[in-house]
Amino acid sequence: MCGGMFAGTDESKGETVERDGKRYKQFYGMSSSTAMSKHSGGVAEYRSSEGKTVEVPYRGPVSAVLLDLLGGLRSACTYIGAASIKEMPRRTTFIRVTQQLNQVFGSHDMSSQGS
Repeated sequence: MCGGMFAGTDESKGETVERDGKRYKQFYGMSSSTAMSKHSGGVAEYRSSEGKTVEVPYRGPVSAVLLDLLGGLRSACTYIGAASIKEMPRRTTFIRVTQQLNQVFGSHDMSSQGS
């Protein structure tokens, strides 16, 4: 489930392309027609491709992504006063959120803004 997070890194599969001075990597899900063609000879008659093939911005080495993740975990631990990830459940209270609209900040509908 972390494919999108690591897509675009040096270690991810996919061709690297350059367009307008920017680098991109091809990213596709395993149920896409691209993956089925590469790994199982195409889409079988009884199946339908469900995924897409997209180009994502090039992100460099995966180590940079991992450092961002570690930084986020360290910040979370600092906010809640946990010394380790193992301690996090004891330092937090999880609240089920059922409201779909945050009324504090209002609507994010950009189509209703004036000219």
